[in-house]
Order: sequence, then C-alpha cells, then structure tokens
Amino acid sequence: MDIMKELERDTAFEEGERFLRVVADYLAQTRTGDGPVSTPHTPAELAARFAGPMPRAGAPLARVVERVVREIIPDSNKLYHPMYMGHQVSAPLPAAIWMESVTAALNNSLAVWEMSPTGTVIETQVMRWLCELAGFGKSSGGTLTTGGTEATFTALLAARAATLPNAWQDGVGADAPAIVYGEHAHYAVTRAAGELGLGMRSAMPVPSRDWRVDVRALRERVESLIAEGRKIMAVVATAGSTATGSFDDLEAIADVCDAHGLWLHVDAAHGGSALFSAAHRHSVAGIARARSVAWDPHKMMLLPLSAGVVLMRDERDLEAAFAQRAPYLFHGAAEGERGWDQGPRSFMCSRRVDAFKVWVALQRYGADSIGALYDHLCDTTRALYEILKAHRDFITLHEPESNILCFRYTRVGMSDEDLDALNRTMRERYNQSGVGWITTTVLGGRRVLRVTLMNPRTGREHIERLVEGLLQIAGSL
Repeated sequence: MDIMKELERDTAFEEGERFLRVVADYLAQTRTGDGPVSTPHTPAELAARFAGPMPRAGAPLARVVERVVREIIPDSNKLYHPMYMGHQVSAPLPAAIWMESVTAALNNSLAVWEMSPTGTVIETQVMRWLCELAGFGKSSGGTLTTGGTEATFTALLAARAATLPNAWQDGVGADAPAIVYGEHAHYAVTRAAGELGLGMRSAMPVPSRDWRVDVRALRERVESLIAEGRKIMAVVATAGSTATGSFDDLEAIADVCDAHGLWLHVDAAHGGSALFSAAHRHSVAGIARARSVAWDPHKMMLLPLSAGVVLMRDERDLEAAFAQRAPYLFHGAAEGERGWDQGPRSFMCSRRVDAFKVWVALQRYGADSIGALYDHLCDTTRALYEILKAHRDFITLHEPESNILCFRYTRVGMSDEDLDALNRTMRERYNQSGVGWITTTVLGGRRVLRVTLMNPRTGREHIERLVEGLLQIAGSL
C-alpha cells in the first residue's frame, strides 16, 4: 500500500460520504421504533467477533465501513431508538453530530490560544453564556471537562486551594478538611475526596428526606464539625440526582453555607439544563449562590459525549486550583487583563474543542428550543408516572422532578426479597428481548426499575409499550 496515496484518497468527499451515510441510515432506521434496542450477545461472544491479530496491511475504506455496518452498529446500544430508556446518555442533537467531524478534522488543542485561536475564544463565549444562565456575574468563568466527575473534581480542587492554599506544595497534612454531601450524591464526590488526598474519612454524608438532602441534618452536621474545630472544605448539593433525578433545596443549603462562610458546590451535571426551561427553572433556584457548579451539556442539552462543564462564580478560583506554571506553554496576560489560554483553568492540556458542538447546537436550535426539549422529556416522564401510579401492579418510588423515574413491580403474597429478585429478572429479560432497554437501582434497600428519558423521539406510545412489555414478562415469570 502506498500510504501517502491512500491518505489523499481518503480525503475525498465520496469517502467521507460513506461514514455520513452510515450515520444517516442509523438515524433513519431507529426512527420507527422497530428493531432491537441493544444486543442479546454476551461480552465473550462480542469479543470473539473482534479477536485476531492486528492488521499489518490496510483494507479499502469501503470494506472497513462495511464491517462497521455489519459488526458494530447492530450490537451497539441504539440511543436514538425511542424504546431506549436507560442510562443518562443522550440521543444527541443532529447538528452537533455533524459538527463532530469538523472538530476532528481541525484537531486544534484547546489548552493554549495560539494552538486553537477560534476554539479558545468560542469556549470562553460559551462559558460566558452558561455563567449568565446560572446567574453568575462578570467575574465568573469556566471550562469544558470530560463530564460531571471531572467537573466536580475540579471544583473541589479549587475549594481545596481556597481552604489550604499551600496544599499543592505541602500536601493536605494529617488534619484534612471535610467535605459534607448528601447520601444520594454522585460517587464523584467521594472519589474526589480520595483523589485530593483528603481520605474517605473526610467525606461526611448527610441523610436524605424524600431523596433530597435533609437540610436540618446538614445544618446539624456543619455546626457539629465546626464545634469540633474541624475545617469544612466544601458542602456539595445535588441538582438532579443520578438515582431519582431529585433536586436538593439549593436556597436552604446556600443559607447554611453563607451563615458559616462555606464553599457551596452544586453538582448539576444532570439538572443544570433546567435553566433553559421556563417551566423547570425553579428546580435550580439558588444555584447563583453556589461558588462552583458542575454541569453536563452531554446530558439534558442532548449533546454527544463528551461535554461537561465546570463554572465558577469567580474565575480566579478556577485559576487558583491549577496554581502551576508552565512557561513553555502559558505566557500569562498583561497586567489587569484576562488570559485567553484555557490550560491554566483546566485539568487537561491536550483536548479537543468540544465547545464547537455546544456553540453549533445553540446556533442551530436556540436556547428556547433546548428548553422545550427538556420540557418534553420531563412531561413524558410525568405521563409514565401517572400510568404506573394508576396501575395495581406497580408502585412508584417518587414523583418525578425531571426525566428520571424509579418504580417497582409488585405482586400480592410475595416477600420483599422475592420481589427484589423478580424485578431484577424482569429487567434482564426485558433488555435481552431487544424490545426496549431500562436500568435498575436500589432505593431504600429494595431493588427497583428505573427509566431515564433522553431521546426526544420517545412519546406516550412508547412508554405505554414499555409498561405492556414489562407486564408480559412478569406474566411469563
């Protein structure tokens, strides 16, 4: 193979069109809701398909694309299928899908302005828009991350810098400060406690009431730690929890933090996009009082992975989190001016310009339409809640605040343990059948079924089909 000749051949429109056709066909084939949502195969079966020696010689691009169509697409999770109601991963906005190839072709690295002149400026502007939406002022700022886990880690790194300014040089010492968080917070919080050198003992959970932080218990925990002379590095609230999509009372939690001068971080990875919705914006009332916010546009803004965001009420806090100098890269700004390099504000150095797809999505659809999509997903979840609530064979575990709902199949005369096993088996059989895809979790010590609606194509007919499918499987068991 003449590699230089083949490289030039692959730059032709006709070759790129092969991939575009694969994507367009996938989007079209999933539109009707027919066909399997996922795969019936085991990991071992799929691994056998791709086993073999590394190719020493290349193949024509047409043949490679044929393998993609034949061996990759069929057994991937089809998030654009309206019966996919599984994890918090979106059926992404089409314009953002198409922009991904442009981003890859440009391949600019966002750490330094001279390596990505337009991308750096666009990320800064997108951060400005999102900060304004959150109610932050002109001194605010942020950066894109790989997701909410990195965003929360970055925010807590900034909180550590504020609480222990010498930690970068000296470490956290034996008397590590505490992080206080709700028991239903994402594991990113406890993971950050370990990664930041605080130790898991410094992560202090607070019990919940109705799947939200019990503010009274929070206040008591904070006052008790202060009375003991323990430093508190941050309080973490959740806006859109993973299990139930519930929103903590941010105003009340902010009151506790303000009373004691504490850093408030809001993990709004899932629920931050409620800011686009006039009907649901109240869910995040008080978010402007946070010092830092994690938010995932690749969730309820329906963007392709990955597109997370960390926002800071004061951008200087973000820069303080990465108080390291790399003169060969970061040249600094003139006195009194803001530097354009994003590297000093980010955990990563080399990274793609994911801001492009956020910018394109907002240009194509506008903030109001993204809010309307958020409303549609929440409304459809509410409709499912009403169906299940009226059904004698199901119990709903909570009233949905967003697009997540947990429920449990029940049967008279069965023990809780047997119902746990039955619900687990129902989910496994349902997913293996290919007619749909849902998840499961444990709430209150009991196994429950869980749906997350992340696809605008999912409507009432599909949630009715979900209920019918689950009842058929329950009957067969």
